[in-house]
Amino acid sequence: MNDNAVVGSARPRKGAGMGATVIAAFGGLLFGYDTGIISAALLYIGPEFGLSDQAKEFVVASLLVGAIIGVAAGGAIMDRLGRRRTLLAVAVLFLAGAIASGVAASTTILLLARIVLGLAIGAASVAVPAYIAEIAPAHLRGRLVSVNQLMISSGILISYITGYVLSDAQAWRWMLAVAAVPAVIMLAALPMLPESPRWLLSQGREQEARALLRRTRSADAVDDEVAEITSAMHAENRHTFRDLLSSRFRPGIILGVGVAATNQLVGVNAVTYYTPTLLTGSGFGDSAAILSSVGLGIANVGFTLVGLLLVDRIGRRPLVLGGTALVVLSLVVIGAVYAFTDLSGVWAGVLLTFLMIYQASFSASLGLAMWLVNSEVFPTEVRGKAGSAGLATHWILNLLISVTVLTTINALSPSGLFWLYAVLGGLGLLFLHRRLPETRGRTLEEVDAQLNGGPAARTSVAS
Repeated sequence: MNDNAVVGSARPRKGAGMGATVIAAFGGLLFGYDTGIISAALLYIGPEFGLSDQAKEFVVASLLVGAIIGVAAGGAIMDRLGRRRTLLAVAVLFLAGAIASGVAASTTILLLARIVLGLAIGAASVAVPAYIAEIAPAHLRGRLVSVNQLMISSGILISYITGYVLSDAQAWRWMLAVAAVPAVIMLAALPMLPESPRWLLSQGREQEARALLRRTRSADAVDDEVAEITSAMHAENRHTFRDLLSSRFRPGIILGVGVAATNQLVGVNAVTYYTPTLLTGSGFGDSAAILSSVGLGIANVGFTLVGLLLVDRIGRRPLVLGGTALVVLSLVVIGAVYAFTDLSGVWAGVLLTFLMIYQASFSASLGLAMWLVNSEVFPTEVRGKAGSAGLATHWILNLLISVTVLTTINALSPSGLFWLYAVLGGLGLLFLHRRLPETRGRTLEEVDAQLNGGPAARTSVAS
């Protein structure tokens, strides 16, 4: 297979990066669908297999176990094989996992199929944002990387709609198996994508890298970017995982892990995985609960798009800090509604309204920050290894939350659950205010230099 596929003329083409971004981000679409569809399917899998609350948590968590393994292996694999070949392997795993989930004859087979899907999701969560960041011009990087989160959000919305459409038939097998369709599309389209120019340079293939960069950059910009990347990669073969703890890389590691932790500790995946379960437990019918999830999915997609449009206009810090503050406020109100009302009449509407505000605020801020920060703050020569640290944090905490939601509700009540997330989110907001840099308009090499420049550099904004 030719890594230099789709190398065209030397004249820059504005849409070249967007086409590759959308195809790669099908990994995000499948990520979103396979994580979101379980919320509806679980209502019917539970009775068919006679699952307890703990067994339901295991069904959800099995995907996350695979994701942790995929994240741990994904960085090293994409650094060795290249970004595109890694994405091809991811597409194959998505396809196999979707088919196996749909035909699962027992809980054991379903768990194994979801572990396979988790492997794909974990590897995709490393490879997709890294690939997009590396093909994107600096002035479009935030917007293009954020397309991945938009596709994740779209996948979640599609899963909610699919769950609602199939809820009357209780066709949970079709809910899971339909993910094979976008997996086939991704697998068919990926051979048309170019390899990452930065990865080609890391392999000594400078002419191929230059040819690819000329598709989206001017000639002068190509020379400057090749020089920057080449300079940054001189130490590529000297770095090990232990080196990531050195003072050279520590600021980026702390930031990547902190953003990933905040992303999860506000409880977003408790909402993603268990909204229908939470709402049916509060008096909603099955179809009404799933339909409410569709509303959350629409807010997710709509405000991911808002964040995507704003991230390169107003900058990372205002968007992320403002959105996180609204997330925390929403959690406080949701907890209060559960604690002090009977959830009937108008209070059910208040609950759904603040769940929508919560989802919208998260999608436009922390949802984008998770992928953007972990694709921006590490130098090219260690991006695969270093990015795995933040993503491993994301998936480990995702797993921890998924296996404790129903247990925590039984121990603390729903109000206690949401107030716990509010406290953790508040601590995350303080961390982000102190650590999050403004990276708008900077090259990846400039971001690395800025992050190591001390507190004053973190708050500067590119003109």
